Amino acid sequence: MAQLWGGRFTKETDELVYRFNASIMFDRRLYRQDIEGSVAHVRMLGKQGILSDAETQQIVDCLGEILAEVESGELAITEEYEDIHSFVEAQLIGRLGATGKKLHTGRSRNDQVALDMRLYTREQVKETDVLLKELLAVILRIMEEHTETIMPGFTHLQKAQPVTLAHHMGAYFEMFKRDCLRLRDIYERMNYCPLGSGALAGTTYPLDREYTAELLGFYGPTLNSMDGVSDRDYLIEYLAACATIMMHLSRFSEEIIIWNSNEYQFVEIDDAYSTGSSIMPQKKNPDIAELVRGKTGRVYGALQSLLTTMKGIPLAYNKDMQEDKELSFDAMDTVKGCIALFTGMLETMKFRGENMRASANGGFTNATDAADYLVSHGVPFRDAHGIVGQIVLACIDRGIAIDDMELGELQKFSPVFAGDVYEAISMETCVNKRLTIGAPGKEAMEQVIAIEKEFLTK
Repeated sequence: MAQLWGGRFTKETDELVYRFNASIMFDRRLYRQDIEGSVAHVRMLGKQGILSDAETQQIVDCLGEILAEVESGELAITEEYEDIHSFVEAQLIGRLGATGKKLHTGRSRNDQVALDMRLYTREQVKETDVLLKELLAVILRIMEEHTETIMPGFTHLQKAQPVTLAHHMGAYFEMFKRDCLRLRDIYERMNYCPLGSGALAGTTYPLDREYTAELLGFYGPTLNSMDGVSDRDYLIEYLAACATIMMHLSRFSEEIIIWNSNEYQFVEIDDAYSTGSSIMPQKKNPDIAELVRGKTGRVYGALQSLLTTMKGIPLAYNKDMQEDKELSFDAMDTVKGCIALFTGMLETMKFRGENMRASANGGFTNATDAADYLVSHGVPFRDAHGIVGQIVLACIDRGIAIDDMELGELQKFSPVFAGDVYEAISMETCVNKRLTIGAPGKEAMEQVIAIEKEFLTK
């Protein structure tokens, strides 16, 4: 197990220590980023005259061959190497000999590690944004189709006021839209290149860090070499954004689970996103929604783990920082998988508008509008609130809705009630007279839908 850093040591690392120290088991997924970073580094060395044109081209070509062989499966990344960086460099040296050994000129494994993880995370940020956009497109389609589908709105899981399915879905659109904006913000802050930071204090070689950053698609180089090799803020921010995305998905999943229950029957989940019971043949379980809800804890755990790892690390690089990868990789895979599966489940879900409407009718969701009717006819709000509360109690005793009461019965509670009260407290009126931006009225929703459509084009 000879190491690339072995010159200082007189005997080999203990096997157990080697395994504990190695990261090849999980950082092998960084092979493409490691090779891309090496190609940029060697092109810069050639531009600066540190390597000859021939040496530069040889190394670039050989790195391209290694990448192609790994991606085709011809070359396996095995655990005899300490990490992905050692694997790539050992392959290069094995093929080019002394020329391959020049790749690492002016570079430390510290800035190489920092670069690879930043490149990988940057890619994850973009992929997550794309998946969120696909979810938002599905939500927006549902909004467009259901501006007149009336359902109860809830507080404390109690029926409160009538809204529309479009309005309810619009709340989640706003949540996931903010998630997209967070990702874009993170991208802007993280897109600076640490390569050239060296171990922590740069290098005496005349590197062109601006050129390397440009080759790799960064806005520019990081401005402090110690921070460059020890910064994981961008990863913490991304994991925090992932945790927030999962929280939003979990809330949405909880509602779908409730809506899917026999008591609500607001939705029917497609068979492809449900499972049955091993013993009860009638069951159709919302397993995908439940698993999304359950996996939220894994992503929270990755964020908490990295925050805890970083909290006690002095400048600059420390081996603790190797712990930034395993749980982060798991969180990245988890959040992307959950978004994709949730999108498919939502896209194929059937909404039972008639059940939603019946639930709104049966839940006294128009009680506030009945009180507002009295207020509009000169009754003080506090008195109107008490009158309608009494009406609700009477309706509960009889098992009817407010709309079902005869006018004469309503007038026993207040003589102010007139024949136009039924129109005033109809579900359509309750929803559509709410026209301020952000409210569930159809005109207001159409304004919002236009705004959301524009967001998805950016």
